[in-house]
Amino acid sequence: MQIITFGCRLNTFETAVMKQLASDKLDDVILIHTCAVTAEAERQCRQAIRQTARKNPDKKIIVAGCAAQLHPEVFAQMPEVFRVLGNHEKLDIKALLGAERVQVGDLSDTPPDIPVIQNFEGRDRAFLQIQQGCNHTCTFCIVHTLRGPNTGLTPEQVIEQARVFVQKGFSEIVLTGVDVASYPYGLWAVTERLLREVPGLKRLRFGSLDPAAVGTDLLRLIQDYPALMPYIHLSVQSGDNLILKRMGRRHTREDVIRFARELYRIRPTATLGADLIAGFPTETEGQFQKTLDLIQEAGITHTHVFPYSAREGTPAAKMPQVPVPVRASRAALARQAGQEMYQKGLDKMVGKTVSILVEQTGIGYTENYFPVRVSRQDLVGQVITARIRGKEKDELVI
Repeated sequence: MQIITFGCRLNTFETAVMKQLASDKLDDVILIHTCAVTAEAERQCRQAIRQTARKNPDKKIIVAGCAAQLHPEVFAQMPEVFRVLGNHEKLDIKALLGAERVQVGDLSDTPPDIPVIQNFEGRDRAFLQIQQGCNHTCTFCIVHTLRGPNTGLTPEQVIEQARVFVQKGFSEIVLTGVDVASYPYGLWAVTERLLREVPGLKRLRFGSLDPAAVGTDLLRLIQDYPALMPYIHLSVQSGDNLILKRMGRRHTREDVIRFARELYRIRPTATLGADLIAGFPTETEGQFQKTLDLIQEAGITHTHVFPYSAREGTPAAKMPQVPVPVRASRAALARQAGQEMYQKGLDKMVGKTVSILVEQTGIGYTENYFPVRVSRQDLVGQVITARIRGKEKDELVI
């Protein structure tokens, strides 16, 4: 079974699950693993379905994942689509191999068990899903309705999966989920156990973290364990406190700045990433300017910027909307501000001797997640030490 994956790292992990469950049983199938975080993401998934069907007329198209969970009827009406599976069904071997055309169930039911994954094809880092679902209700987000309530693997299951990845030769593991910081058995406790109990684990990272959940526990781990990478990505979303409140977020801009300063104090080479939304309903020019200011004040070098996308049924969709062209222009300004900080971050790396995980793409990544061009194919999958000689565009050069 061939799978085309859209969206987040959690989708990447679940793609590996589906391949392990059914790759040798559905040779005539191409599965489109969809994302629904924005209307644009859904549009791209529909476009991919049509293109895939044109290029592969002999294959059956199965659509699965978040967009399928949200709008099963839309995909079922597409003539190119053979079957539609929801977020629970895509991980159930009986549903994957079943005959029912549309299988999209209630996410309040217990999710299927996740098997221990043996491999990630074509990857040099492994994503480990430790958590699923979300109990928070951010006013702009539909993910909690598409992924169900917060659940998680037990710490013992997490450690078992990590040991398998290390035995398979993966140098880096990324802990991922819908809301990783809400891991029900305690994220910092299981992180420390991984760092202590998994011999050979060279690098450990997190997916995006809720700023309301980071603090002294995470900072202590970063200080005490060199294998915990000093790049932290936060779901910041805005730099204005009133907009954050209207978003239903649980942190303030001051929380982000305070965490950033402590992070840089204990690991001077650390970097910070952030998800940001531009043009949220009611956002004024002055409020948006606070987001631009926060990028500089918190030293955010890695920005993921999205123009606000109204999702039907969310409280934010009923608020006074910022015009679409204004959202787009603000997103462009935020990306530009992030790019300026990113370039400054690259400049600081020049001349330093760093640790790099080399990937198959010919690009490696430093501990603080800057890309480095590495041409030697014999180093793929290895962690090497090298001196940064300079930079070219958005990459470092050794």
